[in-house]
Amino acid sequence: MDADGTELIAVIRHRLRGAADPSRAAGQQAYMKSEMPFLGVGVPEVRRITRTVLQPDADVDHLRTAALALWDEATHREERYAAMAILDARQLRGSWTLVPVIEHMVRTGRWWDYTDELSHRLADLHDAFPAETASLVREWSTDDDMWMRRIAIISQLGRRDRVDAELLASVIDPNLSDPQFFVRKAIGWALREYARVAPDWVSEYAATHALSPLSRREALKHLPGV
Repeated sequence: MDADGTELIAVIRHRLRGAADPSRAAGQQAYMKSEMPFLGVGVPEVRRITRTVLQPDADVDHLRTAALALWDEATHREERYAAMAILDARQLRGSWTLVPVIEHMVRTGRWWDYTDELSHRLADLHDAFPAETASLVREWSTDDDMWMRRIAIISQLGRRDRVDAELLASVIDPNLSDPQFFVRKAIGWALREYARVAPDWVSEYAATHALSPLSRREALKHLPGV
């Protein structure tokens, strides 16, 4: 692959346009409240297309460069979805070099579809670099940007019994009084998912902390008798 990722980007763009369905595009754009237009390609298909063009021996620096360029130069939202899919390449998964890329994408994307997808890359980092990632999300949990706070709160989604409960509380606590819908929703989502493996912990946390009505409703949604 060329060093700046130009060839990879061109192939991805070509295949995305080959899979485009203009009849879906307007509805996708309206649903996502996106200023950037859509091609009409579903996210699973975007991921599939991206996986099929990634070379197993591709250089990590080249992949990272390509992801950033595809993101920054995107003309359609699916190109940004493909840029995030590049970050899930085997060579990059769990790489600490992704931190500035994740941060850049969250800060410039500023919407839930981007933030929530990128949270999976943070979950990988929790496994690869637990202490460093814990410190990182604690810092992000008090950031002025609400999307940075959201990704800090949901960064352990999917980790089930590997969730660090103390860390979860430490990123939620500074945001308990945050009025933003997407922050409150993130708090409830993170607690609801952890309740699947630690219902008593979540019940106790909800009983002893001033959760917003939205966060509380989401957190306790699947707990019996609550």
